[in-house]
Amino acid sequence: MPQLRVLLADDHPTFRGGLLALLETDPDMLVVGEVGSGDEIIQMADELKPDLIIMDIKMPNCNGIEATRQILQKNPQIRILIMTMFEDDHTVAAAMRAGAKGYILKGALPDEIMRAIRVAADGGAIFSPDIALRFIDYFDQIRPGVQEGTLSHLTPRELEILDLIAKGSRNGEIAENLFLSPSTVRNHITNILSKLQVANRAEAIRKARDAGLGIPKGE
Repeated sequence: MPQLRVLLADDHPTFRGGLLALLETDPDMLVVGEVGSGDEIIQMADELKPDLIIMDIKMPNCNGIEATRQILQKNPQIRILIMTMFEDDHTVAAAMRAGAKGYILKGALPDEIMRAIRVAADGGAIFSPDIALRFIDYFDQIRPGVQEGTLSHLTPRELEILDLIAKGSRNGEIAENLFLSPSTVRNHITNILSKLQVANRAEAIRKARDAGLGIPKGE
């Protein structure tokens, strides 16, 4: 059986070194390269076409989520496993929308890391246990409006943005949370207002909250 060709992307050399040492203990895995920035991983992925990339999120020049998008647009056969310290709901959702096959935290045990690599390489979805629970809770929060039909004509991304608007986030915060450009966020908001047939943000927030969005749990 051919070795699994893996590419590492993380801006911390010490962490990359530890991950490299771990992967080298498995004869079925071959690390074909390691880089420390987003633009480098995009270029190297196109040149080397690895089977799997282990991708950090916070990197210079281009974050890991945008790098994931760009890599998969040109090389959809590559599997990408996010490995990061970020565990907030919106970052996890953004990574999955970008096309990542899995999402694990840097504190994961070696056995968990190796298992996640194998599952992602086989095309399966894999999450750290606590991430999986948070992800389920996250979509539970935005589901009521869809079930009731009030917001059923909005796309999943529009629901996600509307939820953040209803929680009081401004456009810049939404763009940062979802790893989108400000202009993309503005376009989504314009579409949301049009689909909801409302004139402004305040009316959209009222509709969102009536449908169960933007309300912290326990309220």
